[in-house]
Amino acid sequence: MEATEVRKLAELEDTHWWYRERRHLLARELRGLRPGTALDVGAAGGGNTRVLRDLGWRATALEYGAEGAGVAQERGLATLRGDATALPVADASLDLVVAFDVLEHIEDDDAAVREVLRALRPGGHYIVAVPCDPKLWSAHDEAVGHVRRYTRPTLTTLLVRNGFAIGPVRSWNVLLRPVVAVRRRSSSGSDLEQLPGIVNHGLRAVITAERYLPVRSLPGVSLLVAARRP
Repeated sequence: MEATEVRKLAELEDTHWWYRERRHLLARELRGLRPGTALDVGAAGGGNTRVLRDLGWRATALEYGAEGAGVAQERGLATLRGDATALPVADASLDLVVAFDVLEHIEDDDAAVREVLRALRPGGHYIVAVPCDPKLWSAHDEAVGHVRRYTRPTLTTLLVRNGFAIGPVRSWNVLLRPVVAVRRRSSSGSDLEQLPGIVNHGLRAVITAERYLPVRSLPGVSLLVAARRP
């Protein structure tokens, strides 16, 4: 992701409806897990790293670029610079790896998944979120440096063939998918932008309602899965 996009994300993530809901989803996935050592891969502004830290995890933000690492450090987070396909950590040294909206940026996503398996202790957890459905590909994906969008089968196959046991693959941003599809057809760049307060509040209400509806198996804009190193 370009430095300008990283800065933009960092400015938005505290209040923007999409990032707020993403933090909620991460916190939900962590329920019942005993805090330990965690790595937030592709942490950008460190919003998810702060969720981990606040829930008692010894969390480190990992960023490839200097801009993202600098933002995380400015926010007082333990930070490493490194490549997701060559994690700068010892074998079997982590209890948890989080990679939200990371794999779609990496040409060799198999290498990235194998690295996580190497770095996790047996029984360690890998929580992954990715954009889904190639039909939604647009100028937004190009602007933020995506290589692909996933489907349930491609995400499942990627994780399983590299040694992970996986739980259910869940959709999110289901209710707003029609809006996203229309917007993406006419977009000319990234969707990362500051929204008027009333619009942001309305979208937040819709995505929050999704928590209580049986829509996780329906087509959405993103996929979320919790995997485990056996």
